[in-house]
Amino acid sequence: MVERKHAVRAELTVQELTRAGTSLDLKIYAEGEQIGTLIIGQGSLFWRGGKRQKVKRIDWSSFAEMMNEKVYGEKRV
Repeated sequence: MVERKHAVRAELTVQELTRAGTSLDLKIYAEGEQIGTLIIGQGSLFWRGGKRQKVKRIDWSSFAEMMNEKVYGEKRV
C-alpha cells in the first residue's frame, strides 16, 4: 500500500447575509506535519507557512502570475 505524503483539511466559513468574512481555509500537511495554511477569500488569498505567526496576503493577479511562472516558466512583461 502506498502512503500519501500530503494531506489537506478544509474548513469553510460562511457569514450570514454577507460575503465579507467568507473564506475557505485549507490546512496543508506533509508527512503528518502542517506545512502551511491557505485561506481563500473573494478578494485575495492568504498564506501562513508552517509554524509562522505572520499571514501574508496575495491578490489574485499576483497569485496567477506566480503560478504561471512556476508551472509554465512564464513571466508577465
